Amino acid sequence: MPVPQPPPAPRVRVPLPGPNAQKVVERDTRALFTTTKTAPVVVARAWGCTLEDVDGNLLLDFTSGVGVTNVGHAHPGVVKAVQDQAARFLHFAGTDYYYEILASYAERLTSVVPGPGAKKVFFTNSGTESVEAALKIARYATERPQFLAFFGAFHGRTLGSLSLSSSKIVHRQRFFPTTPGTHHAPYANPYRNLWGIDGYAQPDELVDRVLDFVEGTILSQTLPPDDLAAIVVEPVQGEGGYIVPPPTFLPRLRKLAKEKGALLVCDEVQTGFGRTGKLFAVEHTGTTPDAIALAKGIASGIPMGAVVARADLDFPVSGAHSNTFGGNPVACAAATATLDALLGEGMVRNAEKEGRHLRERLLELQAKHRSIGDVRGLGLMLATDFVKDPRTKEPDAATRDRVVQAAFQRGLVLLPAGKSAIRYIPPLCITAEEVDAGADVLVAALKDAGAA
Repeated sequence: MPVPQPPPAPRVRVPLPGPNAQKVVERDTRALFTTTKTAPVVVARAWGCTLEDVDGNLLLDFTSGVGVTNVGHAHPGVVKAVQDQAARFLHFAGTDYYYEILASYAERLTSVVPGPGAKKVFFTNSGTESVEAALKIARYATERPQFLAFFGAFHGRTLGSLSLSSSKIVHRQRFFPTTPGTHHAPYANPYRNLWGIDGYAQPDELVDRVLDFVEGTILSQTLPPDDLAAIVVEPVQGEGGYIVPPPTFLPRLRKLAKEKGALLVCDEVQTGFGRTGKLFAVEHTGTTPDAIALAKGIASGIPMGAVVARADLDFPVSGAHSNTFGGNPVACAAATATLDALLGEGMVRNAEKEGRHLRERLLELQAKHRSIGDVRGLGLMLATDFVKDPRTKEPDAATRDRVVQAAFQRGLVLLPAGKSAIRYIPPLCITAEEVDAGADVLVAALKDAGAA
């Protein structure tokens, strides 16, 4: 279904945030708990890669609603699917009863998740719930209690998934104790790592060091291998700064998990559904996880998540795990239409193509600004890392934050990631003209922010 083309963005009519936006922000601050607000963007409507705020400004969205609206805002196919299903019935607890769209979407999803053999789905309502379900699946199937995760990881904010997360101290502060039995190893970060290795030039040496640490330290000193239920890993670290490991990292983890009798769980909440230029990021390395956690881009903004796992990992008894809203019929309709758009409209290919285009523009900026220490990512999951000195790679969060704010003032909506990175995750329907429009704003924003 053709996507209506919005007017060109950005177009700032009223200095941001405008008077109407300020009123909403004030009401929000009084009524809602403090969360993770990044900029005073107050959306009135949205379509494609464009947001219209309550003051009539047109903003260019390079966030996809934090990685959710992969097929673009208000995709007409998704909107129609939601409307049609809502007119039939809104809910009937698919964990306790049956409806056809639940089974049909599960079949569709298992057919596109990589890996041989039969698979089954457990539907959830969010990324953190998907990770929690994966942990329970792993513990139940292996009858083992402990997990291995990685420094810099983000897997969610509920206490089980939070035990795996280590991207920011604020996520864990005052929430101890989290779920016990989680151990962390260094991630194979090519740009910054414990050993000072240039992982772009020496990727195999970096992976060797990480695996040596896991086996020579963790699995020999603190985590008995027979207690290891699963290795849980992001194929590309998201909140940790959009870190892309060397291509041998996931295959080596796959091999290690198998040798130790543990599962490999890949968290594709941020990387899934075309974001990296393939439908799933594990496809870049040909790795087949035992279970894969999904959410965000799955249903274009209708709350939904899923775990897709080997069929033999299914719970053998009723009641070991369940929920009320997982696989909601409206969410299944949105997810089906989302997958149709991703595959039928060439959006995964476009993510790879326009991702190359955007990377080229970011590399041009790096060549002119010594404050940009690194440009990294896959597809339309890209980041620039801001540093005080390119030689020391010391993070420069202050400059990063000024650039994000300056870009917002010019109508480009961005998100930070990690200690000092900006992430660029526009909807996968983005055009070359919109990529250039965003990059042009970034040029001006760097100047406005006084970036070196």
